[in-house]
Amino acid sequence: MTEHPAEAAGDKAARAPVDVEDLHSLVLKSLDDDQAQEVVSIPLTGKSNIADHMVVASGRSTRQVASMAVKLADKIKERFGRNVRIEGLPAADWVLIDADDVIVHIFRPEVRNFYNLERMWAFGDDSAVSATARR
Repeated sequence: MTEHPAEAAGDKAARAPVDVEDLHSLVLKSLDDDQAQEVVSIPLTGKSNIADHMVVASGRSTRQVASMAVKLADKIKERFGRNVRIEGLPAADWVLIDADDVIVHIFRPEVRNFYNLERMWAFGDDSAVSATARR
């Protein structure tokens, strides 16, 4: 059954709409400001209804991964008034930030190479992945 409880539906409807492209730009800028490495943005429109964009990035250490995730969550809360869901923060090998229309994965490089999400979500179509490497 795909119905959600009334509270959850009411809560989601009560939130002000967010411009997806503004949110996506904020995510990319925040990761750039925090010196994330190998930032890749994957458009999900037409591939999945879970989000419009998936952003994958790497941090050099667990401390940097955790710091980038917390700063990004704080910036989204400040700009859009929304709390995001964060998973994986205690270990900080792979942190997932669910901001509804934009999903962000921040990895340590070894963990990112192991899971290789970009390849899975590109479905073999390199033109669908817009990659921007950051130093």
